[in-house]
Amino acid sequence: IGTLAGGIAHDFNNILQSIILNTELALYERSSMEGPDRMEEVLKASRRATDLVKQILTFSRQSELELQPLHISVIIKEVLKMLRSSLPTTIEIRKKISSKLDLVMADVTQIHQVIMNLCTNAAHAMRKKGGVLNVTLHPEDIASEMASLYPNLHPGPYLRLVVSDTGHGMDPMTIRRIFDPFFTTKERGEGTGLGLSVVYGIVKNLGGVITVESEVGKGTTFFVFLPRLRRESIQMAEETRPLPKGNERILLIDDEVDLIKVERGVLEKLGYQTVTASNSMEGLDIFRSQPDGFDLIITDQTMPKMPGSELAKEFIRIRPDIPIILCTGHSAMVSEERARSLGIRAFAMKPFEMREIAEMIRMVLDQKND
Repeated sequence: IGTLAGGIAHDFNNILQSIILNTELALYERSSMEGPDRMEEVLKASRRATDLVKQILTFSRQSELELQPLHISVIIKEVLKMLRSSLPTTIEIRKKISSKLDLVMADVTQIHQVIMNLCTNAAHAMRKKGGVLNVTLHPEDIASEMASLYPNLHPGPYLRLVVSDTGHGMDPMTIRRIFDPFFTTKERGEGTGLGLSVVYGIVKNLGGVITVESEVGKGTTFFVFLPRLRRESIQMAEETRPLPKGNERILLIDDEVDLIKVERGVLEKLGYQTVTASNSMEGLDIFRSQPDGFDLIITDQTMPKMPGSELAKEFIRIRPDIPIILCTGHSAMVSEERARSLGIRAFAMKPFEMREIAEMIRMVLDQKND
């Protein structure tokens, strides 16, 4: 799984890079701001796909979790909105989601996965006869007396997520095995039995607790308790400050034709004079012919003949002070620490957004000027 995930991640992140930067360029260049723009939805979907790749790599132990303060009410509403279009009309969704004190320290894609798994399981239990999917979220301060009712639950501030259905329910023997890996009550080809075991692992790793109550013929209810952060809110505002720009000369090297077009477009939109090369050897020849003609080199890592990290060594050998940014969709051969040890100034994981690369370029160039 790990080998497959790594191979997919590199190609998929390159595709996402093209989608994200082309969408951002279109948004940046549009003349009318009237009404909602479908390109914003493209960008949102691309960001979700980016998070999904990270989740796959984390699952295969090739990436670390990115825990951050999250308002999970937003994620729950997003999942329910997505589910509504795919569920039969015989299933009614009722929700009572509190957006107050809903801050937890978690990974966004894992929270998305927890909600999606619990809700799709609930929907599956009601697919034949229909019913009600009920989702609630509210803050709860757990006292010692209540904590004693749930194994491994400690007193303190929590968010209590409840997902219930009016489906066929489960008998006690099934309930005992519900979180076991590969255990499933679904027909062959309908499920792997990994969904609830993954949910259990995520909730446990976040310091939370998940329990289930069910009765045959009456439905099932899952209770999830996640430790709540005491801060009432975090800054969620969109970036409004102008994109940092410049007029320096940049050598851009990438063997993906679509990527080099859109990346050049982004750099030129930011004001930079950009020269491109579509492979390592071409990039090296251009630099050798005018080593003092560039202020910065941006190179991809995975390319035929010579990877970006080796190419960077050649550039630094020719001109030790040349700043280099190394980009990669995924590579087991080079990490940020390894890149810096080679003299590379910055390391950009694809897919990145305009603001991210704009700020990285300015940081690297301004460091040089200092």
